[in-house]
Amino acid sequence: MSQQETDGRIDVDDEGFIVDTEDCEEREAAYRARGTSRPITVVGNPVLHKECKDVTAFDDELAQLIDDMFASQKTAEGVGLAANQIGVDLKVFVYDCPDDDGKRHTGVVCNPVLEELAPEMRVLDDSNEGCLSVPTAYASLARPDYAVVRGQDAKGNPIRVKGTGYFARCLQHETDHLYGYLYIDRLSKRERKDALRQMEEGTPRYETVPNS
Repeated sequence: MSQQETDGRIDVDDEGFIVDTEDCEEREAAYRARGTSRPITVVGNPVLHKECKDVTAFDDELAQLIDDMFASQKTAEGVGLAANQIGVDLKVFVYDCPDDDGKRHTGVVCNPVLEELAPEMRVLDDSNEGCLSVPTAYASLARPDYAVVRGQDAKGNPIRVKGTGYFARCLQHETDHLYGYLYIDRLSKRERKDALRQMEEGTPRYETVPNS
């Protein structure tokens, strides 16, 4: 099965989760071909530090934004990108991310909400995390190694997305962005200071928006 993006129908698995592992290369390439890469906002830009507006219009303008986000994500060599990372105040993120089994996931989530996990599902993984909006910096951050996000697709259809391992981290990270949180906001003061130092000393491999 594959995600159907032409007639508004969405394929789901037996548990009701969206199928986002089929035709990933073709779908990502199609988004990117229609899009235009934009520079990335970095920590300190006001749009990154507030909750974004809900998506209410599932129209051609949103479709173009999504295309541009995939193009921007590819240019920056990222695995996930939130709209405010290219300066747009809307709750939408895109992803093209592998899980820990190497299975590729590609898709779009509008108005995402992370579902609460039962205590037995909260197995923490303290792997390193980075962010296109904090370029060249990395820090260890404990997050659950399983995540479920509910929201809407580009047509406004309700969807649920699940992820494990690295992909679970991606879903949590991008949802955080749309509520005004960067991963460094979850670090200790010392760790945050070290991440900002890494960023200051590094050189981004992609175009960024200078903070005024």
